[in-house]
Amino acid sequence: MQKKVILLVEDNPSDVGLTKRAFERHRIHNDLMVVEDGQEALDYLLGAGAYCGRDTGLMPAVILLDLKLPRMDGLAVLKSIREHDMTKRLPVVILTSSREEQDVAMSYDLGANSYIRKPVDFHQFAEAVRALDLYWVVLNEPPPLK
Repeated sequence: MQKKVILLVEDNPSDVGLTKRAFERHRIHNDLMVVEDGQEALDYLLGAGAYCGRDTGLMPAVILLDLKLPRMDGLAVLKSIREHDMTKRLPVVILTSSREEQDVAMSYDLGANSYIRKPVDFHQFAEAVRALDLYWVVLNEPPPLK
């Protein structure tokens, strides 16, 4: 059985490292695919650009999406994900430091499945990552992809 992939869309190397350490701490063995900007995330999902030829039949179990990204922000990525037949049903969890009420509202309006503010404390962050994995990768019954 192939491990489920979690797609992390995050441009901050510190937050990427924090996420990897949280995975290790809780023995989360899913493959973590990291992309650093919004356009790269879409290229990965759609098998375009540097990911041309990627088997797009193998989609991530969940996408952890930051909002503040270079080239294309997280809200634009989310909008695009929901517009493509092959990606519109993928679970997307906004994982961001933004506390802006409009970001929360817009994320849900565009089809986010969940909105989580990054805790500053590592232990809280590690627990949030453990809970994300448990729910979205282990317990959640994903919708059929187109």
